[in-house]
Amino acid sequence: MINTLLQNIHWLGHDGFRVDGNTVIYFDPYQINQAVPADIILISHEHYDHCSPADIQKIVKPDTVIITNKASAGQLSGDVRIVKPGNSLTVKDITIEAVPSYNTNKEFHPREAEMLGFIVTVEGIRVYHAGDTDFIPEMRQIRADIALLPVSGTYVMTADEAVEAALAIKPVVVIPMHFGCIVGSEQDAKRFADMLSGKVTVNILNVE
Repeated sequence: MINTLLQNIHWLGHDGFRVDGNTVIYFDPYQINQAVPADIILISHEHYDHCSPADIQKIVKPDTVIITNKASAGQLSGDVRIVKPGNSLTVKDITIEAVPSYNTNKEFHPREAEMLGFIVTVEGIRVYHAGDTDFIPEMRQIRADIALLPVSGTYVMTADEAVEAALAIKPVVVIPMHFGCIVGSEQDAKRFADMLSGKVTVNILNVE
């Protein structure tokens, strides 16, 4: 089941992903090159490279549900549902958990801003999108089969810190993100993969 779902996870660049299935789910679409209609759009926080109304317009349809934090909601229209870390809800048979996402040693994403990571359960498989975050204590409580983790440093975890996060979460597969656009390079992802070799399976995806 995990391998089947992995084939349906598409990296759109930066922190953007599309998960295909009976329900099409997007995370943080930004500068996307395609326009597969969305059933659910998850927006981690209000920064322009995560909450992009122009990109959302490419994929939104009348019954699309957008789930985000309060600061992002003011930029968006349609069926927008505001959540905070710790909230959970079910939309179109998909269980969505909002979890904390914040910086511990920098000030770009303060904890009090209530920015979001998400855990979605798709066909019994838990997919964790960390958002823009450092390695935070709450990650030790996260259960996920597939984890999407930032690796570029500057605004988020470095590759070394992301290795700590991956070892704490213990997913079956981890996919690095937040590189190749704005900050970070493929070398960050490769370093991350090398350090986890023999410990956690790492899939480095190509941008679609």
